[in-house]
Amino acid sequence: QVQLVESGGGLVQAGGSLKLSCAASTRTFSDYYMGWFRQAPGKEREFVAAISGNGLGTRYAESVKGRFTISRDNAKNTVYLQINSLKPEDTAVYFCAAGRTTRLLLQPPARNLYAYWGQGTQVTVSS
Repeated sequence: QVQLVESGGGLVQAGGSLKLSCAASTRTFSDYYMGWFRQAPGKEREFVAAISGNGLGTRYAESVKGRFTISRDNAKNTVYLQINSLKPEDTAVYFCAAGRTTRLLLQPPARNLYAYWGQGTQVTVSS
């Protein structure tokens, strides 16, 4: 069982930045593919970004490319999401997720391939 705890959300003005963190309770963190998803009110949870276990492979949703950066520190069992140039439409609860199946290398946005999920952190962007 892997527990994931997100932090770093908050209220920010449009154009601002935030850095989200997700700490994982596992000694084999580098074995896990990590993803960030978000869910806005009344909408389905959507893929944002993902990173491979060694940090060399990343994938982004088209809507966030150039503004969001995913990274990880395996020594700290933590994955990050740097969010720049925030827009009101980025308002959502942001979740991190962990999965170990190799299928994630080909399908990082597939929610069903992630075995563990955090509780989420709220990001609210005011215009």
